[in-house]
Amino acid sequence: MSTLEIKDLHVSIDTEQGSKEILKGVTLTINTGETHAIMGPNGSGKSTLASTIAGHPRYNVTSGTITLDGEDVLAMSVDARARAGLFLAMQYPVEVPGVTMTNFLRTAKTAIDGEAPSLRHWTKDVKSAMAGLKIDADFAGRNVNEGFSGGEKKRVEILQLELFKPKFAILDETDSGLDVDALKVVSEGVNRAAEGHEMGTLLITHYTRILRYIKPDFVHVFVDGRVAEQGGPDLADRLEEEGYDRFLAVGA
Repeated sequence: MSTLEIKDLHVSIDTEQGSKEILKGVTLTINTGETHAIMGPNGSGKSTLASTIAGHPRYNVTSGTITLDGEDVLAMSVDARARAGLFLAMQYPVEVPGVTMTNFLRTAKTAIDGEAPSLRHWTKDVKSAMAGLKIDADFAGRNVNEGFSGGEKKRVEILQLELFKPKFAILDETDSGLDVDALKVVSEGVNRAAEGHEMGTLLITHYTRILRYIKPDFVHVFVDGRVAEQGGPDLADRLEEEGYDRFLAVGA
């Protein structure tokens, strides 16, 4: 079992008005085999947490720690974090002109594992994962995300998740912009990745609809850069019925 541990994390960004604190003391522990859902209103710090774990340079950690099996994640470069087993599915996946999906996937897998996968098995794995996510085979020869729809980009993110087999997957609003059919396909891909190997999942979302397919073990409510409440799946149901008003009233 692996553990991703966040302790008293404070994170700020630089603005024209000076430094602005976004995360104000977040503590969270995720073990492989667990699914944690982070919910909360806009601007509460959910995506900041995801980007900080991944190593985005915009976010300045002013205090606190992030460790993976006791190793200091904050001391790692972005690529070292990926090799250590951290994966971020971005809210807005970027296009990579001039790099085909085939080349990107195999190059990334080689970098993560330290050796190139067997071409015969790799080709079979890629085809199988693409079929499971209902990604047309022609996409393998296209440039990464170039000209893809929002739903297609999200499917490609989960394709990477299934192929790279990380210890921890951070899914930043993967459900945004997906229609009902695409949401189900993407969720099934996440579940396959979790079932296929020991993986912890940190799922960031505004809505409970994705939680109908990806069942959380724990739900954390973010308000104003802090964890305002924690609970089980029933907490998500309460949020669906009540919204965030009671938390915002407390935060005000």
